[in-house]
Amino acid sequence: MKKIQMVDLQSQYYKIKADVDNAVLNVLDSATFINGPEVKSFQTELEQYLDVKHVIPCANGTDALQIALMALDLKEGDEVITADFTFAATVEVIHLLKLKSVLVDVDYDTFTMDTDKLKVAITPKTKAIIPVHLFGQCANMEEILKVAKDHNLHVIEDNAQAIGADFTFSDGSVKKSGTMGILGTTSFFPSKNLGCYGDGGAIFSNDDELAHKIRGIVNHGMYERYYHDEVGVNSRLDSIQAAILRKKLPNLDAYGDARRKAADYYDEAFAENQNILTPTRAKNSTHVFHQYTLRILNGKRNELQQFLTEKEIPAMIYYPVALRKQKAYFQESNDADFENTDKLLDQVISLPMHTELDEEQLKYITDAVLEFLDK
Repeated sequence: MKKIQMVDLQSQYYKIKADVDNAVLNVLDSATFINGPEVKSFQTELEQYLDVKHVIPCANGTDALQIALMALDLKEGDEVITADFTFAATVEVIHLLKLKSVLVDVDYDTFTMDTDKLKVAITPKTKAIIPVHLFGQCANMEEILKVAKDHNLHVIEDNAQAIGADFTFSDGSVKKSGTMGILGTTSFFPSKNLGCYGDGGAIFSNDDELAHKIRGIVNHGMYERYYHDEVGVNSRLDSIQAAILRKKLPNLDAYGDARRKAADYYDEAFAENQNILTPTRAKNSTHVFHQYTLRILNGKRNELQQFLTEKEIPAMIYYPVALRKQKAYFQESNDADFENTDKLLDQVISLPMHTELDEEQLKYITDAVLEFLDK
């Protein structure tokens, strides 16, 4: 049996090795390392895939979030609502820009923003909402967009974990994750469903004016060389990473299918165990399973992780601490308002999930989990 990894990037690379190697060598031969034709081509191809007017590549997913907020001209102290149960980058950029993060609980089943809690968190200072499409499926964007419209708020989708997912609205229309708010952002970190071999990110928009502004912000605030109209940053996707992403993008839907197939195997294996809740698949969103995250109900999540480690099965806890209780972002809160987040912190465990899992590995993993929980 192959060594089990949380993400097997090497085996995935070997399947596209010739194409990727040739693409990288072509960039080296051209010596157009920054803003070369590969970047422009990737931008165009991703726009077509997402059916969005503008993709603005940048250096990483955190920059994408920061730049998106910068483009909205928010003022110091303005409030931005996001989920308490997610990776810190989402609140990190809010604080860097001297805005105020307002954290709300998540839905216990989907792990995404609780829209009822969102509604009560809105104040006169609220200017934006950042829903996080956590672990591979969309937050309830139909309801979030309705709330935002009612209160005249911007919506920036944090789509670092769900690129390729589809959201279906009640009228039957379908949109790709990251294309529904005024802005969407993503990360091309190597372990993402669409990952490069270094750092990378992008911002999506259907708004021409915002897209133009963002193209300046990512390039030191310049629209004309050496004339700085905005306070900007230096955040670019380099040509080598763009060339790699061009070879992976045509496989993105197949990668999602492979992840769902592995998730189906896990679901079936764990279906009858009373100590396990398998991931809920939202009715209005497809799931691309960036993570496969169980909830362990018998209070022995940490012991299970240790047991799996001893069997050389990696398993991760995303996330062990609520953002509202992190030292850097601590805010006074009533724990009763975060009942779901606090339950999840003690229950969640993510099993290996990637495109290269085979049945032998999946059987070994599921047998080990059940062996521990059936003791």
